[in-house]
Amino acid sequence: MDTFLQQIINGLVLGSVYALVALGYTMVYGIINLINFAHGEVLMVGALTSWTVAVGLAGTMPGWLLLIVSLLAAIVVCSLLNFTIEKVAYRPLRNAPRLAPLITAMGMSLLLQTLAMIIWKPNPKPYPALLDSQPFFIGGAVINTVQILILAATAITLAGLSYLVNKTKLGRAMRATAENPRVAALMGVRPDMVISATFVIGATLAALAGVMYAMNYGTVNHTMGFLPGLKAFTAAVFGGIGNLAGAVVGGVALGIIESLGSGYIGDLTGGVLGSHYQDIFAFMVLIIVLTLRPSGLLGERVADRA
Repeated sequence: MDTFLQQIINGLVLGSVYALVALGYTMVYGIINLINFAHGEVLMVGALTSWTVAVGLAGTMPGWLLLIVSLLAAIVVCSLLNFTIEKVAYRPLRNAPRLAPLITAMGMSLLLQTLAMIIWKPNPKPYPALLDSQPFFIGGAVINTVQILILAATAITLAGLSYLVNKTKLGRAMRATAENPRVAALMGVRPDMVISATFVIGATLAALAGVMYAMNYGTVNHTMGFLPGLKAFTAAVFGGIGNLAGAVVGGVALGIIESLGSGYIGDLTGGVLGSHYQDIFAFMVLIIVLTLRPSGLLGERVADRA
C-alpha cells in the first residue's frame, strides 16, 4: 500500500504539470480551433529562461524570492514569444485550410528547439534548488515542498481561468469570438486582440509549467518540452479539448495512469518491460480515447458556428 500511495502522489504531481500545459492547448483550441504544437517548446523556453535568471542571480536573494523573479522573467519572455508566434506564423493562415497552420506549428516547434540549442547549448543543465525540499510523510509515502507547490498551482490556475472565462469582460469576449468572430466584431469585440490575449495566457501557463517541471526534475535542456507537450495534448484530448475542467481531469488521470503503469509494469510483464517504458501509456490512452470516445471524458466544448 505504501508503494501504491507513493505512485498516486507521483501521478498527481506529474498529472498537474500535464494539466497546466493542457490548459494552454485547450484555451487556444477553444477560440480558433488550432492545436499549437509549438506549445511544448514555449514551456522549454520558459524553463531555460528561469534557469538563466536563477543561476545569474544565485546568492543575491532568498530562494523563494529568486523563484518568483525567475518565474516572472519566464512569463514575460514566453508571453512575448507566443504573441509573436501568433502574429507572424498563425494569423496570416487563419482562413487557410486546417493543414497549413498545423504544418506551421510543427515547423515552429522545430525552429524553437534549434534556436534554444544555439542559445543555451545542447548539454543538460542542473536546475538550482530554490526551495527547501522538506519531505512530508503521508503514511509510508513522501511528498516534498515543490510537489505541494505544483498541486496548489494547478488548482489555483484552474479556478482563476474558470473565473476569467465565465465572469470577466475578456472571458465574454473569448466566448463570443469562439462562437463567431465576425458577429463578435460587429458587437464591438476585437477578435485579433482576444486571440492574442489567449496566446499570452497560454504562454503564462506554459512558463509556469516549465518552471514547475524543472524544479521537480532538477534539469533543463532544449528538448525538454517535446514529451510534456505531446502528453499534455493527449491529456487535453483525453479530458475533452476545449473544456478547461476536462484538461485538468485528463492531465491528472494521465499522470496517475503513467505513474501506476511505470511502477507495476515490471511485475505485470515478468520483468520484460521496465519503468523506462512509461511513455507508452500516454499513447495507449490516446488511441483508446480516440477510438471509443473522440470527444473526451467531459466532452469537447466548442461552440457551433453560424
